[in-house]
Amino acid sequence: MTHSRLFPVILCLLFNLPLAIQSQAFPVSDAVLEQYTKASFPMLKELYSIPNDAFYLDDIEKNVQWCESSFSKRGFKTTRIVTKRAPLLLAERDYGSKKTVLVYLQLDGQPVDSTRWFQEHPFKPALKKKNENGMWQEIPWESIENYEDDWRIFVRAASDAKGPVGMFLTALDITEAENITPNYNIKVIMDFEEEMGSPNLPNAVEKNAELLKSDMLIIFDGPRHITNKPTLTFGARGIATIQLTTYGPLVAQHSGHFGNYAPNPALRLSKLLASMKDDEGRVTIPGFYDGVSISPEVESILRKVPDDEAQIKNRLQIAEADKVGSYYQEAIQYPSLNIRGMQSGWIDEKVRTIIPAWARAEIDIRLVKETDPERLIQLVKNHIKDQGYLVLDSVPRRGLRLTNNKIATFNYEISYQSFRTDFDSDVGIWLRKALKNAFGEEPIMIRMSGGSIPISPFVSTLDIPAVTVPTVNRDNNQHSPNENIRLGNYREGIKTMVAILNEKL
Repeated sequence: MTHSRLFPVILCLLFNLPLAIQSQAFPVSDAVLEQYTKASFPMLKELYSIPNDAFYLDDIEKNVQWCESSFSKRGFKTTRIVTKRAPLLLAERDYGSKKTVLVYLQLDGQPVDSTRWFQEHPFKPALKKKNENGMWQEIPWESIENYEDDWRIFVRAASDAKGPVGMFLTALDITEAENITPNYNIKVIMDFEEEMGSPNLPNAVEKNAELLKSDMLIIFDGPRHITNKPTLTFGARGIATIQLTTYGPLVAQHSGHFGNYAPNPALRLSKLLASMKDDEGRVTIPGFYDGVSISPEVESILRKVPDDEAQIKNRLQIAEADKVGSYYQEAIQYPSLNIRGMQSGWIDEKVRTIIPAWARAEIDIRLVKETDPERLIQLVKNHIKDQGYLVLDSVPRRGLRLTNNKIATFNYEISYQSFRTDFDSDVGIWLRKALKNAFGEEPIMIRMSGGSIPISPFVSTLDIPAVTVPTVNRDNNQHSPNENIRLGNYREGIKTMVAILNEKL
């Protein structure tokens, strides 16, 4: 062949080279992915069927044993890390590499109120699709062999966070069958008390720092962006909680006999809580937002997230958002003060005409990297004192009630701090490449999620960067009755994890 005839061939190859590289980057066909997705459904159903409320340690033990067996079958060595309550479980597989990736998985779920679930039981997986009226209708489980992407499995922990566990195990099965070998060692840490705030995690990480030693951490948790496109989240707010109680008469009193005479603790608590925020939702306690500022560079990062503010409001059915930030991504860069529950007296069918003896509010404070949790707690406590309250850490004794007009019991717990990783960190660049190779587009990059996950102990103690890889559908009813996972997300979650296992580090 002459040089003149050879040149067009070379030119054609050069132009098509990027496409060839792109097509080879993700080594598993859609058919293979579909095959293994369907094959995993019995395993997923078995996992979902194990109750996992962390308050019941016997049930948690069943989950621990299930994970020990499942990871051992896949060539992992498992070790229980003993804590004061439920253990952490570490699964390790050495691929002979100099680098090690630590993976975080959560196995426990929120408590259940079975009366509010539209199926036989919250821990009995129900396959559902929408009927012609747009309502979720249960269909036989066997139909899952011919599932459609928008069908859902309804069960507690469907998305938060047993679904990602099933995805990861299935991804391991695919890589093994397709001779895909990660070029890094894998350590998987499994948390069985996350919904309780992982109270024993920080101490366990500190005591087992050498055992957990890794180069980076990836967290398979949380929902994708509302567009349901591939997403990476580079931080999360931390969390602290407060229990605040105010007091009225020693025991509940007849509202006819003592109305206008005995102070009502529910009214006092309401006024106290109302004094902490203005009508636009901003915390009025001086110094609460100190240290947080949005630079032009951060503003640019936040604005790149393709949020539709009108869509968010429509989904929440709210006319106006609070004014802590001017848009959603800005709002979650600040610490928040939230009333997560209140109780006093009786309501509904148990209502009675009384002045309650006490009123209680449960409060959570979402923390950001720039704020000191102890300082924020103290600011709230000082504010309560400034409203004229004697603040105690226990129930007031009888004598104190006669000498102090306003008394409040204040107890708090700091679960864990916020974390945040740079977009251009090694782990960020690596994960971005993996997702782009799998889905053919840049993932949505989120600076920080509004929710909390117990990752800061790993970041601070092990001195490693961390990034969350969310996979589940945003509308999964996380923490609420009728939690679910979209089956299209489950399959794409498996694809995401295969891509990460395949990507060279």
